[in-house]
Order: sequence, then structure tokens, then C-alpha cells
Amino acid sequence: MTADSARTEIMAAVRAGIGRDAANEADARARVAARLAAHKPNTVPARSDLDPAGRVSLFIDMLRKVSGTVARVDGTGQVPAAILDYLAACNLPMAAARAPDPLLDAIDWQGLAPMLSLRAGPAQAADEVSVTSAFAGIAETGTLALASAASHPTTLNFLPETHIVVLPAARIVGTYEDVWARMRAELGLLPRALNLITGPSRTGDIEQQIELGAHGPRRLHVVIVDEA
Repeated sequence: MTADSARTEIMAAVRAGIGRDAANEADARARVAARLAAHKPNTVPARSDLDPAGRVSLFIDMLRKVSGTVARVDGTGQVPAAILDYLAACNLPMAAARAPDPLLDAIDWQGLAPMLSLRAGPAQAADEVSVTSAFAGIAETGTLALASAASHPTTLNFLPETHIVVLPAARIVGTYEDVWARMRAELGLLPRALNLITGPSRTGDIEQQIELGAHGPRRLHVVIVDEA
């Protein structure tokens, strides 16, 4: 049996199991198309039904519960200083790979933080720190939604041990459903990859002890910008 014939046999069994045949194929396809087009939201937790200030507060609380850290600044002009403070507090090098993102491109890094060495582009093996923006922050779980693009190489999300995310407060939404709606409105199509990151990478596989940095960054620091 070839792979194609096995797949055909399996799919035929599935169709038989759900009562699908040539007579009702068109109706079934129409129902699926209508369901996909409706974008009906799933269950939404009540705790995320908040005003903008409440969503930011909940996002911070949930992120800290999963070992993420947060700084909050008034505008993008304060972002370089916030990053320098964090790198110094963690005894990390004053160097990072950053996303060639419009939000980050607009910051006067050289003028505001001349001691910080930044390279725009994908992460490399020697990079210890990355700086990116995020498509959205999700208050209900403290999760970041990061959409892959030429302006946001996915390697920056996973390769360096420290990931710093610059997140405008206006991009913090209540729920995952809000992310899908905003993505359809702003991007039209889903990106090639959408990474949902909740806190630093971790595992409990080794003697049921939580270890950070198992499959990605061991530190996740979010700089929330109130006006950006």
C-alpha cells in the first residue's frame, strides 16, 4: 500500500463514519465555508472583559505569574534607557540583535543609548539578547503574539537566551479571539508563522523540577510603552 492509497482509504473511512457521500458533499462544503467565514469566537473568559487600563494591568499580572518581567515607560524615547537598565541589572552585554521593525527603526538608539550595540536582522548563534516588538499582548494569559515577517525574523524569538519585547499598551487585547480579529483586519491573511509565547521557555521533564530556558529564552522582559 502506498502513502496515497493509505490516505485515500483512511479518508474514505472517515467520510463513511460521518455519513458523507456524493449526494451531500456540496451541502457539507457549503456549511464548512460558512463556518470559516463567520469567524465565530470561542468561549471568552470574563476576566478579560476589561477597559484598556484593566487589560494592561491584567497582562502584567499574568506575565509575572509565569516568570516574565515588565518595565513600563511613557513613550518610545524612554525605551533605550529601560533596556539598558535591564541589561545592567542582569549583568548582560550591552549588545543585541533586533528586529528591523518600523517601531524599533523609529527609535534614536544611537542618540539615546550610544553604549548599546544593536544589529538589525535575524538572530545568530552568538547573540545573547534579542529585541523585538510584538503583534499583540493577550491579557487573559499574559501571552505575546508574534507574527513572522521580514521585519520580524522568528529566530529572534527563540535563539538568544534573553528576549526583550517592546510592546505598545494599545496593542494589549483581552483575548485570543481579539488577536485573530485584529490580525484579519490589519494583515488580511495569517502570517507564515504566529508564535504565542507565555513567559520564558520552560520544562518540568527533569525530575518534575521547572527549568527555564529549555527550548528558548530563559528570560522574557517586556517593555510596555504607554504612548507609541
